[in-house]
Amino acid sequence: MAGAADAVRATRTPASPHRVALVAFPGIRSFDVAVITEVWGTDRTDRGAPAFDLRRVAADGTTSVPMRGGLALHPDRTLDWLDTADLVVVPGLDDHLTPAPAPVLAALRRAHARGTTVAALCGGAFTLAQAGLLDGRRAITHWRLLDLLRTHHPRVTVVPDALFVEDDNLWTAAGTAAGIDLCLHLVRLAHGAEAAATIARSMVTAPFRTGTQAQFIEHPTRHTDRDADALAGVREHALRHLDEPLTVADLAAHAGMSPRSFARHFTAATGTTPLRWLLDQRIAAAQKLLERTDLPMPEVARRAGFGSEVTMRQHFAARLATSPRAYRAAFTGGSSPIPR
Repeated sequence: MAGAADAVRATRTPASPHRVALVAFPGIRSFDVAVITEVWGTDRTDRGAPAFDLRRVAADGTTSVPMRGGLALHPDRTLDWLDTADLVVVPGLDDHLTPAPAPVLAALRRAHARGTTVAALCGGAFTLAQAGLLDGRRAITHWRLLDLLRTHHPRVTVVPDALFVEDDNLWTAAGTAAGIDLCLHLVRLAHGAEAAATIARSMVTAPFRTGTQAQFIEHPTRHTDRDADALAGVREHALRHLDEPLTVADLAAHAGMSPRSFARHFTAATGTTPLRWLLDQRIAAAQKLLERTDLPMPEVARRAGFGSEVTMRQHFAARLATSPRAYRAAFTGGSSPIPR
């Protein structure tokens, strides 16, 4: 994970915008194109977000790329622009077995070989697999396409249940909303939690869903609808009291459930366990404090609910493959690198 974060965080001057290539060819999904454009193609520098240089890249830089619904994408760069990109993003496909043009596959292979971060949304995993980039590597796609990916690309290690995964600086995401999660996560890696939160607020979407959450969550039935408000109230309560030593038993009591029943309902509703969710929120809180303030490490740890700097450091190492001090240095203009 550290290597992936390093690769996203490309070396450039502070004023130089992050260069993002949207790879276009006939058959790409308009929804994914819209997501990529909304995240990296909208100027939010007046709200403190970083500057991006998003380019629509195609084999022929002058011919419009048709999409479903009568839409068309007008490229503004050829595939040569991938040589200068910091990040390459491949949209999903309307027909998941659509063959990508050979020049596109070759350009993706060259970009990855140079160390450029390459990401695919939903069925875009099939494009990376066509390029041979996922052979022997872990990947995810929409839950309904998992067997199709296994059948047509047996050398890919298909992850059965996740929102997004990374292997050797190749990122793949599950369907639709998970593509938004991955895009925001890539912003978070390159520019910090506050930048990702700024974009998420603008998009009116959740700023922090980890890739390990389940992508498919059963909708509550009528007899469990009554639990939804209780669980939402518990999450709100936990976020207000992150600095306290909360346990699953504490959260269950707040919801009026037994710990076992609470854990089961929480996982069914959110796709993750109460402990993992709570840890994710503590890490996100610590990241924001490290970016926004100059509070000493023990105080950051206390406010985020880790109890001690040692505990916070251990969780940062396990989840982010870095230390709190290195994280602060990387996202506040310091010179200390994120360790590999």
